[in-house]
Amino acid sequence: MDIADLRDRILKQDRRALARAITLVESGRADHRAQAAELLEALRGHGQEAIRIGLSGTPGVGKSTFIESFGMMLTAQGLRVAVLAVDPSSARSGGSILGDKTRMEQLSRDPNAFIRPSPSRSHLGGVARRTREAIALCEAAGFDVVLIETVGVGQSETVVSEMSDLFLLLLAPGGGDELQGVKRGIMEMADIILVNKADGDLLPAAKRTCADYAGALRLLRKRPQDPEGFPKAMTVSALREDGLNTAWEEMCKLADWRRETGHWEARRAAQAEYWFFEEVRQALLARLERGPVKAALREYGAQVARGEITPALAADAVLKLLGEDEGKT
Repeated sequence: MDIADLRDRILKQDRRALARAITLVESGRADHRAQAAELLEALRGHGQEAIRIGLSGTPGVGKSTFIESFGMMLTAQGLRVAVLAVDPSSARSGGSILGDKTRMEQLSRDPNAFIRPSPSRSHLGGVARRTREAIALCEAAGFDVVLIETVGVGQSETVVSEMSDLFLLLLAPGGGDELQGVKRGIMEMADIILVNKADGDLLPAAKRTCADYAGALRLLRKRPQDPEGFPKAMTVSALREDGLNTAWEEMCKLADWRRETGHWEARRAAQAEYWFFEEVRQALLARLERGPVKAALREYGAQVARGEITPALAADAVLKLLGEDEGKT
């Protein structure tokens, strides 16, 4: 693959080149990983700084409908929008449906929008392992806003906050009371809570849910990266496109305040450090799948299953073998 040519085409906002580059960074092959690293290094410092918006919520809350309506509103304002949608992978077959482009039919046809569904491949935290690298490629391709839609698995889905500038949590009407709102985890990460489906018969319930969560947010500890009034809860209707402009204005207000106060750059620097350590962790885990360590892992696993050795002793033996293997290399 000609990395220099691929780089030039991405900088010229070639959508096919962007799609090919994302496929490259998502590949697990050793030669592809080397080429991906070369490409990302060649693109570093180019393109523009997009607003990265992470979006989470339980299945059925209307994430895809919201993203389509929200994305269409942004492209109508002349902004270029990239959507990175992470789809859950089957625990049995490993496959994914990747049907987000089908759900976002109008947005997928918009020339100012780019939608890329990716499988989670059992990566925890609601995002794919290489989503952050895909974000960097979208920024190099000149997109103004990058939306990261997570799998939607619940309160543990917080990794997206380590790759986004703003984190939105989408809730359904009647999704919980004030006590549910003060639970730790994803609530502590959210910058704006959007209660979707605030229309028709669900409007009263949506308003009550919004009031409950607004009260809950006031009970959470104040974060240094928030101006007065944030985090906040709002109602929206993705179906009727109500409240979307107001939500976008609040996002811009928060982003501008963080830029002016230095929190924006500090957060991005902390995120880069987080992903450095994550790469090291993943590389160490990958070593468990190679050579004599892999064979030992299976053997000790069988012994643990037969009750011949405790899990703690077996783990200690494998770690010692890993250290010996490292000494040889």
